[in-house]
Amino acid sequence: MNLTAVGAVLLQATVTSPEPTTGMFVVFGIIVAALILFVTEVMPIDITALCVLVSLIVLERWTMISPAEGIAGFANPATITVLCMFILSEGVRKTGVIQWVGQKIIDIAGGNPTKQFMMLTGLSGSTAGMINNTPVVAMMIPMVADISEKTRISASKYLMPISFISMIGGMLTLIGTSTNLLASDISDRLIDQPFSMFEFTHLGAVLLVIGFVYLLFVGRHLIPERIKPEKNLTSEFEMDRYLTEVAVRKDSPLVGYTVREALRQLDLDADIVHMIREDKKFSQPLARKEVIAGDQLMIRTDRENLKRLLDVESLDIVPATGLEEVKAKDPQRAARRLAEVLILPESPIVGETIRSLNFEQQHEAAVLAIRRGRRVIHDRINDLKLAGGDTLLVLAPPKAFETLTGDRRFVVVEQEELPVMRRSKTPVALGIVLAVVGLAGAGIFPILVTSLAGVVAMVVTRCLDPNDVYDAVDWPVIFLLAGMIPLGTAFEATGGAAFLASMIVDWAEVLPALAMLFIFYVVTSLITQVISNNASVVLMIPVAIKAADIIGADPFSFVLAVTFAASTSMLTPIGYQTNLMVYGPGGYKFTDFFRVGAPLQLLLAIATALGIYFFWGV
Repeated sequence: MNLTAVGAVLLQATVTSPEPTTGMFVVFGIIVAALILFVTEVMPIDITALCVLVSLIVLERWTMISPAEGIAGFANPATITVLCMFILSEGVRKTGVIQWVGQKIIDIAGGNPTKQFMMLTGLSGSTAGMINNTPVVAMMIPMVADISEKTRISASKYLMPISFISMIGGMLTLIGTSTNLLASDISDRLIDQPFSMFEFTHLGAVLLVIGFVYLLFVGRHLIPERIKPEKNLTSEFEMDRYLTEVAVRKDSPLVGYTVREALRQLDLDADIVHMIREDKKFSQPLARKEVIAGDQLMIRTDRENLKRLLDVESLDIVPATGLEEVKAKDPQRAARRLAEVLILPESPIVGETIRSLNFEQQHEAAVLAIRRGRRVIHDRINDLKLAGGDTLLVLAPPKAFETLTGDRRFVVVEQEELPVMRRSKTPVALGIVLAVVGLAGAGIFPILVTSLAGVVAMVVTRCLDPNDVYDAVDWPVIFLLAGMIPLGTAFEATGGAAFLASMIVDWAEVLPALAMLFIFYVVTSLITQVISNNASVVLMIPVAIKAADIIGADPFSFVLAVTFAASTSMLTPIGYQTNLMVYGPGGYKFTDFFRVGAPLQLLLAIATALGIYFFWGV
């Protein structure tokens, strides 16, 4: 039976809360456990989602989720479409479009910060509707770093607004964010009304203008310059007092030991970054290299440990130390350079350490420091558990950065040179993306079909190599989607959604439907601050639909309110993946996001509720 018809019948009778059932409490228990795991991050969120999936299947007697229904999320059109969007985005990135656009912005805007701001936010907001907003921000972080370095304007002024505007831009089309695709699938299943490609483009455009105006005239002035533009990477990471070049004397007890054995013998928080022997330089990996008298070692350590090294190990400080001086002396200077490497929030290496990853040997790179938010960490970084948003200061040869740039687990934020891009394929890649969006928007083929065809076209035209296809996918997001979809099914099937709806709808006795729409937006946006946006729509859309039915409102309008709220989470750096991505590179404090984001969040809540009322009714 149509859910709207059910609501009309309910309006003629006294509304009573559904009777709680054991199945309802089991599903609530799984939801609470999942929320705790999402917030505490005891395990990666994709593993948490799989735990939810397994729990639902094992407890089928109460959850009403069969094994077939439990794994249905992996074959869900939303999951497959999101997977394809990652690949299409990588095809565009590989052609160097973003780097080319960044240079054009510098050429046009010059050193004018207002023009730069307008062009960067305009680019981020508009492209986020065509390409999933997460890879848009990932591609723009290096662009902003490059522009900031060349124009001496703090990257902090740009990165947060880019994250915020990309969220809003993601609401221009169905494919702007994975949340939209998931919400469309839930809406189709529950009320037989999926989203079309440009279902809410008009409302998204209104919100984009509101967000742009706020950030231009108010928001950017609330952001402090956390990263000073005049600093180079060495001073930015406070490395001058941590990198010291020492010479090994003949009487040093380190002579005759390999580097690994020497470090073990030292038992200090110190690492050997590279070794110079008779004007020949040896870089990572150095573990098996034997130390001999006369070697010059670049050591990363603090002052206290350096003093102990000089006193006990018979080492002498080499004059004119410091990373820039050593690089200047190096005849192969171009072969070694510094770069910032950002760890993406959903990367599978979150929770690992530099040592457990064997990072320095695998990439022939030395990690000199880690920035976490505003904190710069130098001590015992090899054993520090990595977190999403961490920025590593890395010293490595160009080949290592080519590898890191192609690795979807990282974003190389700043380096002296950019990797070689397939620029001849730029028109082809852009044409493929436009065809995918255009054919789906015209209703000729579903977005699932056009996106799959687009992936094939990217490989056939050699915009991507076959191996790039697998590397391009953010697999934790895919598993999160597939794992959370059956939770929404169980939530609705056991009556949990109806139960919560009846509790929330008590407010409707004194509030009009428009106010209820506003409340659902606010509640969803607050929930999204602590759990993923995809999990929020899974939990809240069934509740919103039931509440709309009970009060006689249009359930589709409530679905839209929840969808928009889940995709515009701006109060904390952990509220949305793009916020966490810019948190480290921008050097922000946790409270910076609330200072800038809270007024914008309130503006969007009011504008979204009124916009839905105007365009769709309530």
